[in-house]
Amino acid sequence: MPDSTIILDRGRTVGPVRSRTFGSFVEHLGRCVYDGIYEPGHPTANEDGFRLDVVELVKELGSTTIRYPGGNFVSGFRWEDSVGPREQRPVRRDLAWHSLETNQVGLDEFSRWLKLTGSELMLAVNLGTRGIQAALDLLEYANHPAGTALSDQRIANGTTEPHDIRMWCLGNEMDGPWQTGYMTADDYGKLAARTAAAMKMADKDLELVVCGSSGSGMPTFGEWERTVLEHSYEHVDYVSAHAYYQERGGDLGSFLASSVDMQYFIDTVVATADHVGYKLKSKKKVNISFDEWNIWYLDEHQASDEVNDEWRYAPRQLEDVYSVADAVVLGNLLITLLKNSDRVTSASLAQLVNVIAPIMTEPGGGVWRQTTFFPFSVTSRLAKGVVLRPVIDSPKYETAVHGEADLVDSVATYDDESASGAVFLVNRDQTESRTVTIDVSQFAASRIDEAVTLADDDVYAKNTIDNQTRVGLVSNDSASIVDGQLTVVLPPVSWTAIAFA
Repeated sequence: MPDSTIILDRGRTVGPVRSRTFGSFVEHLGRCVYDGIYEPGHPTANEDGFRLDVVELVKELGSTTIRYPGGNFVSGFRWEDSVGPREQRPVRRDLAWHSLETNQVGLDEFSRWLKLTGSELMLAVNLGTRGIQAALDLLEYANHPAGTALSDQRIANGTTEPHDIRMWCLGNEMDGPWQTGYMTADDYGKLAARTAAAMKMADKDLELVVCGSSGSGMPTFGEWERTVLEHSYEHVDYVSAHAYYQERGGDLGSFLASSVDMQYFIDTVVATADHVGYKLKSKKKVNISFDEWNIWYLDEHQASDEVNDEWRYAPRQLEDVYSVADAVVLGNLLITLLKNSDRVTSASLAQLVNVIAPIMTEPGGGVWRQTTFFPFSVTSRLAKGVVLRPVIDSPKYETAVHGEADLVDSVATYDDESASGAVFLVNRDQTESRTVTIDVSQFAASRIDEAVTLADDDVYAKNTIDNQTRVGLVSNDSASIVDGQLTVVLPPVSWTAIAFA
């Protein structure tokens, strides 16, 4: 008998696969921009100074929407500093990450980088130390075609066509005491509502993201969302959610079940947003932009001296090196985001290069894939059509942090046009392989086009600067389809993707 069974039912559709689920995040933090995507002296750099070897990996990763320029950075950012002749741009102190910002990469350059990667820009405005007028000025500079002071300034700076940015973040983590200019929910909700209303006077079709809680562990989680949305509900389209996970105290079992917490987070924010909508008798739905999520060993960084009294250019900060276990958890978090594609319609893996990132670089040197690169790149490539919520019958195990969790978790997608589907699975069992039988009979599936697994005998194996290909995907030859039943063996602590047709 199989260890676990999964039934795929055409009638259990969650919603469409959203391209924005596969977004990422570029912040002016550490070496994400400088010595990451931008290194003018590098052998692969183009005329703008962007590393084309990094561009190629970003395209392979499949990032769709890039949130920019922060993050905590945005709450002290003056956007005007980063446009115009580079030699005239001022150097500023970035209080968020205690470093120096040269402003050599700004909106116009970054938009050209986005064209290289085929990504959409999601732009954040500063509501920490600035406000409505600065947001409107940035909107005019970015999106107005021509004939106004700021649109003509953009044209004079070399960008003839408007950037036409559709998605805008109204600040960042405004409930966090670490945030420059942080506020109470009441104060922020009022400011966000006024800013959103003004921006939509300029362009009613903008998609605006209001700040939710910085995390489900915040003392005001839930109450913050309620208060902010009661002010801003009719003016915004999304409320943000941020979540980071790490293994603590050697408790691998709880870490592997991190997606249980993400599901709780999503359920709570959806319930709160809908409560406000019902209370206001609104006909609209506010969805979730899960615009920061990842594995982040924050405890270790807070105990380090990465941020010190020196003011440095592009210091090495938050450069986590990820293990197989980290990648399995990341793949599971992506499974959870897909399971909620009816309400989580945008998401951003934070971040993209060098800083808690799937892609790493060295100045003057190479670029390589972290373990977390693989589940993201394969899922972004294979997930098409609609998301199906599978019926999972799996043994369970008890975790110290998240309670009971399934040993096997999964989600599936199916595309009618190509008559093809994909199943994404994790095995959280730390010692045993799991045989899974998946009923795909409703899809007349007869062949497997691809079956890959990320696993290793050492769950803490990593890809490092000295061994950049230690961990990678391997073909899972156990996968087969017979009479509408897809069977696969999942190794311990593993992530697997199967494409069928």
